[in-house]
Amino acid sequence: MRSLGVEPVIGGLEDIEASSMTGCRSVFHVAGLNAMCLRQPLALERTNVAGTRAVVSAAAQAGVERVVYTSSAATIGELQGSVGSESTIHRGTYITTYERSKHLAEVAAFEDAESAGLDLVAVNPSSVQGPGRTGGTARILISFLRGRLRFAVDTRLSLVFIDDVVDAHIRAEQTGRAGQRYLVSGWTATVAEAVAVLAAVTGVDRHVRYLSPRVLGVVAAVTAAGYRLVRRDPPLCPEMVAALRHGHTYDGSRAESELGLRYTPPEEWLARTVQWYRAEGIV
Repeated sequence: MRSLGVEPVIGGLEDIEASSMTGCRSVFHVAGLNAMCLRQPLALERTNVAGTRAVVSAAAQAGVERVVYTSSAATIGELQGSVGSESTIHRGTYITTYERSKHLAEVAAFEDAESAGLDLVAVNPSSVQGPGRTGGTARILISFLRGRLRFAVDTRLSLVFIDDVVDAHIRAEQTGRAGQRYLVSGWTATVAEAVAVLAAVTGVDRHVRYLSPRVLGVVAAVTAAGYRLVRRDPPLCPEMVAALRHGHTYDGSRAESELGLRYTPPEEWLARTVQWYRAEGIV
């Protein structure tokens, strides 16, 4: 990293110091915890809420001009079946503990920044995909390519390529409006539609059966109960099914019109992602 002009500073969000940001004009706060089905969900609040507040406080003390905060599209809080945008009024309830932690973190970040006279811009990516991502919704793509995606729920997902997310952050630092958030979401598709495009791109054809959320909910409840007995975080739980049942559709056009972002076509980034999977021996 030093060869690129970067000086690494080792530390945690809980003990971050202003001295680590001294001399910096801008700070990109990209650290966060993205997880569901945790037996100890308070870790989400410590990392996402308290950690974010610590970063904003340190940046203000160090005299930083602008913070670009990696929030999440989950903070939008759109009603089921609607299209979420930056102007959406939050539904007032939370589907997952992760969603709650990121929403509270975003609210705190903007409030703290305003109180400190600090410019803060939020970037709110939908489900990020691409080289380097193997967890979360990426498991659907990997399982399909491995021939292990025998059952799925045909929910609607909004996806975005990692390179586009990086570009959005840079553009937000340069031209984003202080106090604003920018949804970054390049492609919305059902699981069946995404699988069809993936099959067309790779030439891999697998048969997938689609379950109702109700059936999956029963499986999730049983799975979560079994994992609790052995004190482990389950791979499937009711809040995960609730998120799948809700689905997500996001409007990422503000990032295009105000930041000049251009989204990579899904066929292109899927091909590049699969190439990485194969190079890493994942599929």
